[in-house]
Amino acid sequence: MHDVSIFVILKKHLLMLKKTLLAGLLMAAIFCGTTAYAQKGPSYKTGLGLRLDLGDGNLYGFSAKHFLTQQLAGEATLLFGSGINASIGAELQYHVPIPSASGLSWYAGGGLQMLFYKYNLGTSVWLRPMAGLDYKVATAPLNLSFDWRPTFVLNNGGGSDIGRFGLALRFTL
Repeated sequence: MHDVSIFVILKKHLLMLKKTLLAGLLMAAIFCGTTAYAQKGPSYKTGLGLRLDLGDGNLYGFSAKHFLTQQLAGEATLLFGSGINASIGAELQYHVPIPSASGLSWYAGGGLQMLFYKYNLGTSVWLRPMAGLDYKVATAPLNLSFDWRPTFVLNNGGGSDIGRFGLALRFTL
């Protein structure tokens, strides 16, 4: 009986690894396939503001996004939620402007999120691939983004939440 439970755990981790590798390959294909179509960079360099992370347990807090190059941005988040002391995240995003829509770009990327639970329940590490839209309001120093950000739990027995979405509103510098 003990051997069967080890087999089940190994099978679960291999399935999670397969999902992670497929997500990474998809992001690499998007990155490689769109490099030739990229035109100009973003209309802002840095954005500071609020982020909502919606799914099975909502998170809310602060977001800082900074473009490292014309197309590569880093985002750091500090989020809070029910049963969570804090959640710290770091992500890289590859942006591609949409030529027919001024100020609008789509992006794909990924990163890690670490959650620190209340009541001494430990921590959780999430792998966060993402794809979304980023819009800089032309007449105001505002940036909006909406993205799909599925979660793959890397510890605590694994798991996933593919129905997670994010919304950010930032003041641009």
